[in-house]
Amino acid sequence: MEITILPDECISLIISLTSPRDASRLSLVCSLFPSAVNSDVVWRKFLPHDYHQILSNSALASSMDSLSKKQLYFHISHHPVLVDNGNMSFATDKENGKKCYMISSRRLSIVWGGTPTYWLWKSLSAESRYFLSISLSHNSFMFSK
Repeated sequence: MEITILPDECISLIISLTSPRDASRLSLVCSLFPSAVNSDVVWRKFLPHDYHQILSNSALASSMDSLSKKQLYFHISHHPVLVDNGNMSFATDKENGKKCYMISSRRLSIVWGGTPTYWLWKSLSAESRYFLSISLSHNSFMFSK
């Protein structure tokens, strides 16, 4: 049986059972595959199941529905999106679609975080992802478990 006689939807479903890397490579193998590889069926499987909820309060929320699932996948893989009122950034690992979070220092629960004797809060430059950072002051100590 030749694979080219299968409907695009069937090929898309099969491709969605692979990985993002494999799906991208498959578009080069056969002239039939690019349309199947670019379908939302494939890339919806690679996005985290709760991506819509995560991104709903981000700057990307307004344009999220205008992007194809493939465009959205690669956008959040290459450009982390600020969520949680700017206290966290969210991205996906481009190899496997797993969620990646980076947490700002403001979001962490830091013992004596408001005590200048131990911690110094510093404003960051406009190019920084977050507005504040925290550093241990010179005359302090830190224990870790």
